Amino acid sequence: MKTTLVLASASPRRRQLLAEAGYSFEVDPSDVIELDPAPGTSPAEYAAELSWRKAGAVAARRGVGLILAADTVCAVGNEILNKPLDRADAERMIRLQEGRDTEVITGLCLYRAERREWVGAVEVSIVRFRPLDDAERVAYLDSGRWEGKSGGYGVQDHDPFVHVAAGSFSNVVGLPMERLAELLASHPGLLG
Repeated sequence: MKTTLVLASASPRRRQLLAEAGYSFEVDPSDVIELDPAPGTSPAEYAAELSWRKAGAVAARRGVGLILAADTVCAVGNEILNKPLDRADAERMIRLQEGRDTEVITGLCLYRAERREWVGAVEVSIVRFRPLDDAERVAYLDSGRWEGKSGGYGVQDHDPFVHVAAGSFSNVVGLPMERLAELLASHPGLLG
């Protein structure tokens, strides 16, 4: 019997990436609350821990299947930029990133529920963020496109002020497809 792949996320972007790559999967979003990281936690540790917690929560609830969870954060230095809380928070994030390179970090976890076995990885991409003039910034904030997006932007939306300077484009969208394929290939027992 083939193991069911379960995406532990409600993200339409992650669903789209998996579907476009030809994966057959179910969706069962985790109910894990994304708390702020503990002091001294690196962005990579934070993303990895959240993805593991999300996968574990869905695995415990379902009891069977291969659970795929991911958590994506942006970071400038060691400052983690999650999803903006409101317009003012989005503006703070945008201003912080303007004229800089931002790390986009995704923690990825594959958790085989019935065996309580898991593997994880962290993928890092670099996004270059050009400076905005006041009119561009206001227009972008007024658009609401920042809502629900780590760092307050989405490369998949073709925002003209950001581009992927290094690393995986799909990672910046929210699911590093190349790394997922590598994990599945190097751990075939997770599927069987």
